[in-house]
Amino acid sequence: MAHLNATERRKARVRRSLRAAANGRPRLSVFRSSKQIYAQIIDDAKGHTLASASTMEKDVRGSLKTGATVDAAAVVGKLIAERALKAGVKDVIFDRGAYIYHGRVKALAEAAREGGLNF
Repeated sequence: MAHLNATERRKARVRRSLRAAANGRPRLSVFRSSKQIYAQIIDDAKGHTLASASTMEKDVRGSLKTGATVDAAAVVGKLIAERALKAGVKDVIFDRGAYIYHGRVKALAEAAREGGLNF
């Protein structure tokens, strides 16, 4: 970890604490770019993505003006919860990455909780 920038260090710190608290639960990972937001449910034991959703998908893009809003994040949160339940995943651990739990990241998390995910 010698040459990581501040963002990568913060992300690694969050992941380290998540791994300790996960108890075998899959991780709901969020990536937020300036124009889009992406979410994945990852089984770290196997290294597989169990479900994913983003504002880049055709059906989501049509209903939104831009992928960079709190509303767009909420749509992705509902979608990831729906797909996770279909894949048989109910309990996850939330991985905010290097982002603070605020705004789009918070909106995605709350929508996923409303959709039926436990974390």
